Amino acid sequence: MTPFRLCAVALTGLVPFLPMDALAVTLEFQAPATQTFYRSEPLSSYALPTGPWANGALPVREVEGPLSRSAWRIAAPRVTTLQILAPLREQLTAQGYNILWECQTDACGGFDFRFATEVLPEPDMHVDLGDFRFLAAEKTGPDGPEALGLLVSRSSENGFVQLIAVGGDAAVPATPVAPTAPEIEPDPESEAALTTNLAEELVSQGHVALDDLTFDTGSANLGHGDFPSLVDLADFLRTNPAMTIALVGHTDASGSLAVNTNISKARAASVRDRLIRLGVAAERVSAEGVGYLAPRASNQTEEGRARNRRVEVIVTSTQ
Repeated sequence: MTPFRLCAVALTGLVPFLPMDALAVTLEFQAPATQTFYRSEPLSSYALPTGPWANGALPVREVEGPLSRSAWRIAAPRVTTLQILAPLREQLTAQGYNILWECQTDACGGFDFRFATEVLPEPDMHVDLGDFRFLAAEKTGPDGPEALGLLVSRSSENGFVQLIAVGGDAAVPATPVAPTAPEIEPDPESEAALTTNLAEELVSQGHVALDDLTFDTGSANLGHGDFPSLVDLADFLRTNPAMTIALVGHTDASGSLAVNTNISKARAASVRDRLIRLGVAAERVSAEGVGYLAPRASNQTEEGRARNRRVEVIVTSTQ
């Protein structure tokens, strides 16, 4: 790949980087890059990993100050994670950062590291559990200490970069961010249709995907809030007291089967816990995970991989 310098591309178009004295850290990529996420906070904290996952824990240092979270998608189909990281490391060193430590996949702690550190959600940031790199760096700037965590990974079509920076002027945005879409009030007719469709599919097909579920960033924990599909499922089970079900977690094909089986089962177990809190008897619900063994779409595209990451309900009672 022939290196060539390009500015990041925001969601709203091509914009230049701000000068270095306006930002705590700037990055330039060696292929076209689209900024997929940006958020800043005037004062916050970040658990900066300072070593690999070991003995059941991730060593971190809590750093405080102005904080920014950014992510980019790089259009480079055959790029390696080292090809992404190496020039960024050089830029950070040139800007006065000291590299505290860096690691690759297994040396980071693999699956455990990925789900112990902060990672922005898909599709803003994608992490291949079998191919990622992390770098922690710090420096003393004119406004005091600055620190950052840089995470890179890739898919078959793109590279991905996440930067969490704390201190200095880290909270100044490098590119404009598309405005947040207004909240839409739930449509009672749509919710009624969901209840009907879930019940009908379970009766007629014996299984249904719970496609409205979301999980906490970097975690197997089910997100907060009421998910209509789970409320509907709990109501359906109450009206069918003899029925038993299995919750089956699925993943995309990024990473090893063992790792994906573990995360898929952990997410199914988190959904099971929520159903129990909704009043479903524990003995009526089991939780399993099959990793990437049962895709419903191609794993060759980001859209397909997103469809494959799901939890399904399967009726296990026979009468």
